[in-house]
Amino acid sequence: MANTLRLGDLLISAGLITQEQLEKAITLQKENKKRLGAELVDLGYITEKQLIDALQLQLGVEFVDLSNVVISPEMAKVLPKTLAKKYSVVPVRVARDTLFLAMSDPLNFIAMENVKKATKKKVIPMIAMESAVERSIAMLYGSEGAARAIEEMKRDIIGNDFGESSFSNIISDDEKTAPTIRLVNSIIERAVVERASDIHFEPNDGEMRVRMRIDGVLRNILSVPKDLQSAVISRMKVMGSMDISERKIPQDGRANIRIKQEVIDLRLSTLPTIYGEKFVIRLLDKNSQFLNKSKIGLEEDDLVKYMHLVKNNSGVILIVGPTGSGKSSTMYTMIKELNTEQVNLITLEDPVEYNMDGVNQVQINEKTGMTFANGLRSVLRQDPDIIAVGEIRDGETAEIAMRAAITGHLVISTVHTNDAVSTIDRLVDIGVPPYLIASALKGIISQRLVRRICPNCREEYTPSDEELVDIGMTLEPGQKIFRGKGCPVCFHTGYRGRTGVFEILILNRNLKNAITSGRTNEEIREIAEKGDFTTLAENCFRLVKKGFTTTEEARRIINSADV
Repeated sequence: MANTLRLGDLLISAGLITQEQLEKAITLQKENKKRLGAELVDLGYITEKQLIDALQLQLGVEFVDLSNVVISPEMAKVLPKTLAKKYSVVPVRVARDTLFLAMSDPLNFIAMENVKKATKKKVIPMIAMESAVERSIAMLYGSEGAARAIEEMKRDIIGNDFGESSFSNIISDDEKTAPTIRLVNSIIERAVVERASDIHFEPNDGEMRVRMRIDGVLRNILSVPKDLQSAVISRMKVMGSMDISERKIPQDGRANIRIKQEVIDLRLSTLPTIYGEKFVIRLLDKNSQFLNKSKIGLEEDDLVKYMHLVKNNSGVILIVGPTGSGKSSTMYTMIKELNTEQVNLITLEDPVEYNMDGVNQVQINEKTGMTFANGLRSVLRQDPDIIAVGEIRDGETAEIAMRAAITGHLVISTVHTNDAVSTIDRLVDIGVPPYLIASALKGIISQRLVRRICPNCREEYTPSDEELVDIGMTLEPGQKIFRGKGCPVCFHTGYRGRTGVFEILILNRNLKNAITSGRTNEEIREIAEKGDFTTLAENCFRLVKKGFTTTEEARRIINSADV
């Protein structure tokens, strides 16, 4: 406790926290069994960088920027992966009988003692960002494991003279498939550590490229030799219960894995290309604890409008945007908000992405005839109060949903459209009568995801006139905005995580009359903007001014939304 108190006093004397905040953190620390520093960071009282600076001052421990350090693959042989993962430490280098050990918690003396016993070396701790340590462990042991697995796979193929058509035999032989399994597992594990949403396996002329989508941007990770491509693809097909002999048509599958006590749902898909099958794995965290209004980015006027919508007992609420815009997270947040003991809430999903206690979740299966339209008809015979339809894809489903709404049900669904106002045109295009839209539709939530500026390296600056004119944004004279200059926490991208940006259209009487009378998209937009409708562009500007995101991200959103 002495070290804990000294750290707290140090942070107070530096003006980073108050005595009240320290006492609250210590109380929670006793409940959560966390280190005080980690508790203060989780509470948002200090940043991880401020904690590291304080620990450096308190302990005299050197800081190491792991994103700028090249760790030799040989270090994976110095310290076992099990110990590295258990204590969140990574070996940086060895100098004679001394091991320099990067760790996020240099007060963990048990970790240092166990590393000392395992390596038979003197241990010198070096403090590093927790996220950087996790990433370095994934890269060091994942890359080493992947390289070793690839070499073993090559030996298996050369030694047994397997042709491409025989890879299914390698998959069915436990001893020979072990390297393939380890390779695929190491790639998936690294994707979880990197907080990737998707993994792309892309066959080219000479190799198969592996990329991961992190914070919405694809990044190269590694390359798999061309002669191992079929073995890796076959392994992933086995995981997803796909037909490994079928290579000419697209396939879909799913699997579950457990990493760090979290269940990750994998959605797998194949697509035949001229160089072989392209494979994509989407990662979905089955834990829905983060699904709340503040976590997805709803605040101020948007939060007021959102709360107005969820208080409806009937009608249709649509959540719209392109693929990857966060629609599902918003829909699940709304479901979680509405799920009480007093209501019968049924969902139709393809696939079921999050398991929600107390919600009747139905998996769509078009092969058996369980389509959204047929499922919706069946659900209406189950005495529902609230129905969530994963996606409206056709006029039949849309019309059933609208008619269900005007008979007293609350229906929530998603649609792929560009913005809130154009959703009305989309519904008319797929055959829903305008009078039915006006009668049933309560509101439309259009959204995108923007990357957040890394809080650890956020810096203030004065933008150029060209930068502002480019996105149509204005600032008060002398007003400054923010950007990330890059640091170890964000791996020098300047961004860390994403948040939603919204435009919420509440249908009032004027808008309903405009829809019924067949007004154009432009006319409906003019009527909306005369009220309290705030566009995506305006909300992007608000996030830029508040220092949440950058003009670069605002430009991307505005261009994609064509607003």
